[in-house]
Amino acid sequence: MRVRAPELLGRGWLNTAGELSLRDLRGRFVLLDFWTFCCINCLHVLDELRPVEETYAEELVVIGVHSPKFVHEADPVALAAAVERYGVHHPVLDDPDLVTWQAYTARAWPTLVLVDPEGYVVAQYAGEGHAHAIDALLAELVPQHRERGTLQPGDSPYVAPEVEATDLRFPAAAVPLPGGDGGGVLVADAGHDEVVVLDAEGAVVRRIGGFREPNGVCLLPAEVAAEVGYDAVVADTVGHRVWGLEIATGATRVLAGDGTQWMQGDSLERLSSPWDVAWWQERIWIAMAGLHQLWTLDPRTGEVAVAAGTTNEGLLDGPLAEAWFAQTSRLAPDGDRLWIADSETSALRYVQDGAVHTVVGSGLFDFGFRDGPVDQALFQHPLGVTVLPDGSIAVCDTYNGAVRRVDVAAGELSTLARDLAEPSAAYLDPADPGVLVVVESAAHRLERIALGAASSVDGFSHTTQRPVTDVGAALELTITFAPPPGQKVDDRFGPATQLIVEATPPSLLRSGDGRGTDLTRTIVLDPAVGDGVLHVAARAASCDADGGEGAACRMHQQDWGIPVRVVAEGPGELVLPLGGV
Repeated sequence: MRVRAPELLGRGWLNTAGELSLRDLRGRFVLLDFWTFCCINCLHVLDELRPVEETYAEELVVIGVHSPKFVHEADPVALAAAVERYGVHHPVLDDPDLVTWQAYTARAWPTLVLVDPEGYVVAQYAGEGHAHAIDALLAELVPQHRERGTLQPGDSPYVAPEVEATDLRFPAAAVPLPGGDGGGVLVADAGHDEVVVLDAEGAVVRRIGGFREPNGVCLLPAEVAAEVGYDAVVADTVGHRVWGLEIATGATRVLAGDGTQWMQGDSLERLSSPWDVAWWQERIWIAMAGLHQLWTLDPRTGEVAVAAGTTNEGLLDGPLAEAWFAQTSRLAPDGDRLWIADSETSALRYVQDGAVHTVVGSGLFDFGFRDGPVDQALFQHPLGVTVLPDGSIAVCDTYNGAVRRVDVAAGELSTLARDLAEPSAAYLDPADPGVLVVVESAAHRLERIALGAASSVDGFSHTTQRPVTDVGAALELTITFAPPPGQKVDDRFGPATQLIVEATPPSLLRSGDGRGTDLTRTIVLDPAVGDGVLHVAARAASCDADGGEGAACRMHQQDWGIPVRVVAEGPGELVLPLGGV
């Protein structure tokens, strides 16, 4: 049965001259991209779709439907900044109340829905890796609709916003330089795709390009720099590389990554959105945000290794190989500890003695602004962490626009500064350790804050407004997947699919957890636990149908974190679309 696409409803529109409707776009294909700007997978999809948008510039209109997870993401000013920051070059519907999200029964960020020129839904996909499938489907459908006379190509409704010229544009991180290096600060200037050297007065000394949204920088010890021939390391997030940088000359070299995003089954020659780098325990540590892992790089040998994390997204402490992370964003070495700002779980965590520990944070969907005992305290998507002289930890609580202070010994959280524009990193002023220099990303500047007395904020607590799914205790889980046109599921060399099911809390699942190759599974939930988050990770490989052993194969993958509530007589089936018509 053909399904008519629901109308596009929300608070307003960006990147276009006025409101749009599906009726306005009749005669062209419409691809709806349900996204939220905190989500690294959504940012990956923005890049994946660019070639498709170019290929079908006249036949296809891509519309981003922004469906926020965090309170801050519902702020229209913050959304406008994110649309500029991430180079979104198509219209965006602002859907803060998830009206259109629910009309299309989206369950995951990102979700893609293709609507044909007659206004009917023809395909739905969840997660990453579907651009080639959409391309193949359009290659099949465009000629059909052209022959039927239902396709009416036209110009894009995209209207570019005006962009203010500033020395820095969405700076993400900064480190002070030692004397004699020709400048005072090294800045990862993500919005300009550059690393910038500033002098002590903040004037630009040198711009070093060749990056794509670099989000992290660190300096190597002088003796290591002399040995390897570069003195700084750059996390090139959208470029999926880690670079070595010689600050005095601006010379760069690739240390890790081939520029292609890592997908399941790839080797460590590929990376996935490295967000930060830090020197700790004689290695460069990498916050691999796109994989929810920590990696290491030995600058002397070039060896790359996975240090922690399973690639599952969530908050789970324990041995490094078993821990779960969620878009780790910033790293701060502190003796035998490595502090971590784990953004999607709104958590402050650390690595020590081969294990991961959490100080503040409780899960993917719980966040807020609350000071007090650390077991009750709350952040909202923190991106920065800095060790202070007294051993306490400053956290750039990005989506709360604040810098918070964690007294680790006392187990208390307080607030140092508020009303900042997305603080994303900070460092201590070498000339005055009583001053914290904060990278105020959305204000495009570095801001100085005195480390004075902290205040206590009652603030708020919040659980994401994403709808909770009522389910029965016995649940048949089905992941739907159909290969793109011209491809098939190829299992000649082993299973082409994988399904992993876990839960938070773990006691929610009585049975059916763990890893398997079938995309269907019967799981049993505990009514006594009542509610929690079902973590489902699925992947499927498809290959060219007529390519033989040399067939090109592609991976489709998605992680779902689904808030569920066990109710009597609840539905006994949960269907999640990985991809297909």
